[in-house]
Amino acid sequence: MSSSTEKSGAPGFRERIEENPALRKTYRVGVGVVGTIVLLLGIVAIPYPGPGWLIVFAGLAILASEFAWAKRVLRYARGKYDAWTQWLGRQSVVVRAAVLAATGLIVLTTLYLLGALYLVAGWVGLGGWTWLQSPFF
Repeated sequence: MSSSTEKSGAPGFRERIEENPALRKTYRVGVGVVGTIVLLLGIVAIPYPGPGWLIVFAGLAILASEFAWAKRVLRYARGKYDAWTQWLGRQSVVVRAAVLAATGLIVLTTLYLLGALYLVAGWVGLGGWTWLQSPFF
């Protein structure tokens, strides 16, 4: 069965891009830039509460729409993610609690290094707790 654009003879969005080499290259670069930014934001968000892995997979999916290597990486990463969650689900409460504690430690460490703990301490009247100051800011 033909699509409506094939019936009318008018080229679709992708067909118009494919017809023009300069537009094709620009489109691929744009997809590469947007996909990479989304992927990097997802990687940064992984240890924090929220959809870090979802953002990573979204970035890879954006890249996979134009790049074969990204399709392979997406397939591989999804398999590893599924294997990790299945493995973690089979573990004892102690192991799951240890993974949760390690994740919490990563979050607290990055918040400390970024100066967020000292900032919040100042909001609640604990600005004198200088040990919360980041060594970088």
